Amino acid sequence: MSAVKVNDQTFQTEVLDSSKPVLVDFWAPWCGPCRMMGPLVDELAEELGSDAVVVKVNVDEASETATRYGVQSIPTFAVIKEGEVVQRFSGVLPKETLRNALVA
Repeated sequence: MSAVKVNDQTFQTEVLDSSKPVLVDFWAPWCGPCRMMGPLVDELAEELGSDAVVVKVNVDEASETATRYGVQSIPTFAVIKEGEVVQRFSGVLPKETLRNALVA
C-alpha cells in the first residue's frame, strides 16, 4: 500500500479520525528535497502495511491544512496519533527516522 494522497476535504477522515498512527508528508511537486523523499515515503508505507497510515499532502492543493499545521518549509513530516501531532521533522531524513517516530 503506497502513501494516500489527502487534501483539505479528506484530512479529517484520513488523518485525524484514524485509529492508527499517521505519518503526514507535507510536500510540493516543485520541491527537489520533496521529490527525493517521495520514494522513501512510499517504501515506508509499503513496509508498514496495515500497522500505520502514511499520507501525502500537497501544500499547493491543501493550503488550508498546511497553514493550520504551521508548515513553513517543505518537506515537513508530522506524526499524528489520536488526532494530535506528537512529532515533527523537516528536510531530507533517513527512512528509519520516520519509521521509528511512527512506531514508537
